[in-house]
Amino acid sequence: MYPTLLELGPITIYSYGILLATAYLVGLKLAMLRSASRGLDANRVMDLGILIIISALIGAKVMLLIVDFDHFSQSPERFFSLLRAGGVFYGGLLFAVPAAWWYLRRHRMPVWTACDAFAPGIALGHAVGRLGCLMAGCCYGRPTEMPWGIVFTNTFTALNVGTPLDIHLHPTQLYESFAELSILLLLLGTERRGTRFPGRTFWLYILLYSVSRFITEFYRGDPRGTVFDVLSTSQFISVLIVPVSLGMLYSLARRRSTAAEPGRRR
Repeated sequence: MYPTLLELGPITIYSYGILLATAYLVGLKLAMLRSASRGLDANRVMDLGILIIISALIGAKVMLLIVDFDHFSQSPERFFSLLRAGGVFYGGLLFAVPAAWWYLRRHRMPVWTACDAFAPGIALGHAVGRLGCLMAGCCYGRPTEMPWGIVFTNTFTALNVGTPLDIHLHPTQLYESFAELSILLLLLGTERRGTRFPGRTFWLYILLYSVSRFITEFYRGDPRGTVFDVLSTSQFISVLIVPVSLGMLYSLARRRSTAAEPGRRR
């Protein structure tokens, strides 16, 4: 597609970097808007958002290094290409969640209320970020004969991330972007319906994303590592996260019901 947006002498502006920055900004903006309506301190939320962004960037690159270690360990040039690479979303999530948990506990902020405020922002940011993947040619799909298959022709993408050229591929970047937008609309549309309790929006997001990612992985064509030679790394993580999400939703809903029971008796 268009991995390079602009070249000004020695300065190169990459489309992925621009869209990644946009993703973090729009996600944080939505989280701050939602936090204000929940009585959370704006300065604390901003600091938390910055911590999440930094930890997510580090985690995404660490996970990418792990799942594609053979590629990045072949030469110093490939290792330092991690600075240009995006990373693995699950790696960012697995780093950002404990970092955010630590911050929330340290500053005595309501953990699940804050998580609920951030969840739709994560979905929105991820949807935008995947468009950056499309522009850069990374996270590409398997060959396909479907009419909506896309063809990459830019040699830079092939050299940078190994994208196959002149072959119709599944637009997995768009699959995941559409899935994230659908999850976003579902979260916002159902947030005030049914039994409401702190943590519901966050864990529902984690559940829905894990399911969608598991399905999308079947169409991915880039190397992502395998577990037991059956599941990709992301699919394996999804398999672990789904029951955890269901368990947390059940536990938090039950806790809410138990806390409300004495009031009903009175």
